[in-house]
Amino acid sequence: METLYLKTLIVTAEKGSFSKAAAELCITQSAVSQRVKFLEERYGCELLDRSGPVMMLTAAGEAVVRKAQAILDIEKTLQDELKKFTGRQRLSICCTPSFGIAHMPKVLNRFMLRNADIVDLKFMFYSPEQAVKGLAEREFDIGIIEHCEDLDLADFHTATLPRDELVFVSAPSLGIPTPLVTIERLFEERLITRKDGCSSKKLLRLNLASIGKDLEGFRSTVVYDDLHLTVDTVLDGGGVAFVSTCLVNKYLESGQLKQHRVEGFCHSRQRTVALSRSKVQDRLVSDFLACLDTVFTDQCHRSSCPT
Repeated sequence: METLYLKTLIVTAEKGSFSKAAAELCITQSAVSQRVKFLEERYGCELLDRSGPVMMLTAAGEAVVRKAQAILDIEKTLQDELKKFTGRQRLSICCTPSFGIAHMPKVLNRFMLRNADIVDLKFMFYSPEQAVKGLAEREFDIGIIEHCEDLDLADFHTATLPRDELVFVSAPSLGIPTPLVTIERLFEERLITRKDGCSSKKLLRLNLASIGKDLEGFRSTVVYDDLHLTVDTVLDGGGVAFVSTCLVNKYLESGQLKQHRVEGFCHSRQRTVALSRSKVQDRLVSDFLACLDTVFTDQCHRSSCPT
């Protein structure tokens, strides 16, 4: 049996719906439903109670999930043991999107130039919560996470990176005052933002809540799941966005975008590198972290990121 089907059942039980599981696994809702149905037909009993608003495991489902998790752990251990026979080492990395776009190309290029003949590399963009989950399930060796709230990283080896600066940005054609602006002036504009789960959106919500406001105060809201599209829309005068300065620094320097701060707002978030404690002495992990330190430090100094 494909162990992927077992993982699909576990995620569906955690999320409570096929649609949320599909979003987590990056597959269609129909595929999730079909995988669970296959398991139910194979075992001859219902594994999920679909009668309520939130799907719950049946007694049989709970038994299958317990064994499924053990099977997945064994599979992961086996994969780790087999690496020494392939002649190529593997490294899995995840990071939050804005960090990945702003910093990771040079880090990965530098790393691959030094390890191209021996490394199979997996690299994914994940939200902070997904990154922590992926690390816990040993899907990734390293996670680079931007977050505005404390995360439970007690099970991992961690290192703190310089904080990330976030500001509102707009096209000069909108005529918004800079560098300080009132939230009332920004509310006159359309907000271009990421989907829920993005830490920049969380930070914006927390800032607004601190002054008794919310996202409904903006003239309208457009949600994009693509940072490039977000920046392009703002460049064209389509609205304002609350983004990392390192993501748009070249546009700020050229004058194509203006940055704005709101008095009393928190304009920075934490950055943390997390990895499994068993990987601390791994040569590839150490080499990647060295490349990250070299390139990231250089980029931040040149783009005046805060330390």
